[in-house]
Amino acid sequence: MANIFLSSAHNTYGQDKPYTSLNTPELNDIITYINEESLDELLGFLNAFTPISTAELDNIEVKLTTVYAEGLELQVQTKNTESPSTNAQNHPEQRQTFFIAFPAAITHPDELQIQYIALKQKADKKLGKKTIKLTKQVFDVQDSYRVSKNMLRLELNMPTLNNTNGTSNPTSVPINEAGYAYLFDLEHNALIKDTTADNIDDSKNTSRLARSHCYYTLRKAWQTPAGIQAWVDVFLHGNTPGGNWANSLQAGDTVVTKREFPEKIEHLRDGQALLIADETSMPTVARLLELWENPTPPLVVSVTQNAADQRYFDTVKIRSGIDIGSINNRIDSNSERTIKNTVKDNFTVLPIVTDQQCSGQHLASLIDNTIGNYLIDQPIKIDKVWGALEASTVKALRPMLRERLDLSRAEVVIKVYWRQD
Repeated sequence: MANIFLSSAHNTYGQDKPYTSLNTPELNDIITYINEESLDELLGFLNAFTPISTAELDNIEVKLTTVYAEGLELQVQTKNTESPSTNAQNHPEQRQTFFIAFPAAITHPDELQIQYIALKQKADKKLGKKTIKLTKQVFDVQDSYRVSKNMLRLELNMPTLNNTNGTSNPTSVPINEAGYAYLFDLEHNALIKDTTADNIDDSKNTSRLARSHCYYTLRKAWQTPAGIQAWVDVFLHGNTPGGNWANSLQAGDTVVTKREFPEKIEHLRDGQALLIADETSMPTVARLLELWENPTPPLVVSVTQNAADQRYFDTVKIRSGIDIGSINNRIDSNSERTIKNTVKDNFTVLPIVTDQQCSGQHLASLIDNTIGNYLIDQPIKIDKVWGALEASTVKALRPMLRERLDLSRAEVVIKVYWRQD
């Protein structure tokens, strides 16, 4: 392997002047979040903007140490079995700091997210990867109904836009991607309801939402002569801004998205895959199965609070593609049946029903033990993992699965889709 570390004179790659500290009380929390949830993005920054090559990324550890107005400071260290303190003393040349500049300097702490996204877009473009899009999209609501006890499906439409010459403009809605997420503008609908109300009481202005936006996965999309048709499935769990927003939508309403985010699933193209989902990530797994190109069917772990929501996968068929015709997928939300371990269309579902909201170490151990028990009876070798769960569960589960399955960081992709708060 090539020596990725530069001479001490270049230990701050690209840094040739003092930088401006950001004075924001949330900065430490932001740094912690990025280090826990955005490791792939930090490695991408190194790959795109430093001499570190793609092949060399597997042999380093990277950590965001500081955020300046002008950019990010990343600390890089080679992997070895020594403790960090011993390694630093015996091999000082194997720890190094890199400075990654933002496209534009931050003038206010609120601009940090904008510049971080801009930096990711720049890195992804340089590396030839799909990236975040800051694009406004408008969909029309056609219908909504339950597809399991607590999962609400929104049927949306994006009409075809015609040019003056009579030709149609292509839309940017992906019809062959799984896990594609939209950031929905909840405040858009609250504002409309405010302006159309007969008597507006400013003291009860519903546009002042506790949360003004929320990510939801594009469950499925397909082209019709009238435009793009799409499904977005929303898990309804208690009194939440997103659930209340989805429940309030009626046919004829419009919904607006402000940002789009592709999911990282490329590593699932070969080998025996394990997919892990709770109610928030079931739409991603369902679309993954329909678009499955890997010749080996995956093992699916499905975690729900209510046994009736395990029915969500009943109508999902592996490799069914995008030709759905006019499927009527309505399911009586009051009907329930016994859930059991089953094989459907060549993929196996391991159901876990918690009976209550469960997260963190307890749920991580439950998932790990369920997988371990299955592998005792079915001695298959898991090669790749994709999952999406609650933040504390993800943090606890990642090392468990890497140890149990003897996989690398790149082979175990478990995302945070929500946080317990």
